[in-house]
Amino acid sequence: MDIDSASRPLPDSDVLVIGGGQAGLSGAYYLQHFGLTGRYQLLDAAAHPGGAWQFRWPTLTLAGANRVHDLPGFGLIEALGESEVHDGTVKASSAVPRYYSMYEDKFSLAVHRPFRVRSVRRDDTGFVTTLSDGFDITSRTLINATGTWERPFVPHVPGIEEFAGRQLHTHDYSGPAEFAGKRILVVGAGISAVQLLIEIARNAPGAQTFWTSRTEPTFGSPDFSPDRGREAVARVEQRVRAGLPPTSVVSVTGLPLTPAIADARADGILSDWRPMFGRITPTGVAWDCGALAGKTLDVDVIFWNTGFRSSLDHLSPLRLRGPGGGIVMTGRLATTVESDPRIQLIGYGPSASTIGANRAGREAARNIAAFLAA
Repeated sequence: MDIDSASRPLPDSDVLVIGGGQAGLSGAYYLQHFGLTGRYQLLDAAAHPGGAWQFRWPTLTLAGANRVHDLPGFGLIEALGESEVHDGTVKASSAVPRYYSMYEDKFSLAVHRPFRVRSVRRDDTGFVTTLSDGFDITSRTLINATGTWERPFVPHVPGIEEFAGRQLHTHDYSGPAEFAGKRILVVGAGISAVQLLIEIARNAPGAQTFWTSRTEPTFGSPDFSPDRGREAVARVEQRVRAGLPPTSVVSVTGLPLTPAIADARADGILSDWRPMFGRITPTGVAWDCGALAGKTLDVDVIFWNTGFRSSLDHLSPLRLRGPGGGIVMTGRLATTVESDPRIQLIGYGPSASTIGANRAGREAARNIAAFLAA
């Protein structure tokens, strides 16, 4: 597509923010709050505002989006109105991007799109960020906010290449209609796995659903309190401070027993959970040990709801990963790369969710402002 020259990033800035989702917008807002207007620029690989929300499956509504949190300074209800936010039919994939667009305009955030980063390397004064078209941008500091959406994770299971049916990931889901009359095995114990399992079971005529995961799903209170959120963030934060690969915040909170989930359990939709299979066959899956040893299950579709990994390949030249496989993080909210404090990571580890992204954006911007003022 043709890109207006006015939208192109400048070749140099004090701060470069990579990523235009919630974490990146939060970071940009707070950079301006701390007096760095005109000294930063933000790169977004997507052609339009909205971060990963614009790519979510079309049946996901605002009401089912697992508590979308407001961006700082201008809330979702303030932007869209209370009636739209509480309307159970409004698609998250259109409403949240519209909100993000309004947010960018309201605060005149310095967003440039679509520009994809190929790599980041160090130079004598800071960093050189190379875009996919070969254009270089130098910066003294870096806030990386690329999140996880572009790196769907599917575990390697013996025989995975031999399966003759269809395999897809949450990332690729477009709705229940395509599963009519199919036998579908949903893999995963997170909220997306449960929501989509219920959606398919209720809306795909003639579909048969089965459910498996590495850990047995647990159900808790439907009320996701601030205390539970902080506890979940703290557990993920401990891992990144130790240089271990982060787990998702959702993975340590358990499944909220919402009315929709309670109804599905009562209707038997969630009753056919099985422990994780050991291998994949051309026609389905098989268990070689445990309580189901020797059992097989034939299915038409294996639907991987197995999460995402941090999109950090462009940072590989910086050699940030340690022996533990993760990046050792430090600072009050674990946003600072310990080996290079000029780099702030948000949307990584404890801030890879709506629970932590806003607080991390503020902390990252504060740290950058302090570094530039020193």
